[in-house]
Amino acid sequence: MASQDMKDSWIEICKLDDLIINDGVNSLVDDQQIAIFRTNDDDKVYAIGNYDPIGKAYVLSRGIVGDLKGEPVVASPLYKQHFSLLTGQCLEDENVSVPSYPVQVIDGSVQIQTQK
Repeated sequence: MASQDMKDSWIEICKLDDLIINDGVNSLVDDQQIAIFRTNDDDKVYAIGNYDPIGKAYVLSRGIVGDLKGEPVVASPLYKQHFSLLTGQCLEDENVSVPSYPVQVIDGSVQIQTQK
């Protein structure tokens, strides 16, 4: 995909102050449920797919945020598998992952980048 196309795909989701630290919210973007997380590590914001492929439900935004060996993760509220907030990779099963999305915060506005 051309770089101009990617630049145009930034979508404002919410204000940074709308997000609770170490908690997740679900956002519907381009017909995709995306879990957005804000951590207390310098107000980092992450976005991954909300669908838990192991539990087969849209629940990752309700998971527990933490870190494993320095990697920010969310534990699924269903079967407790950990998904990397950086890559979407399931840490317990290398064959399972969810999409991850680039995030930027500009002037207090949280934006994610999706591919169309």
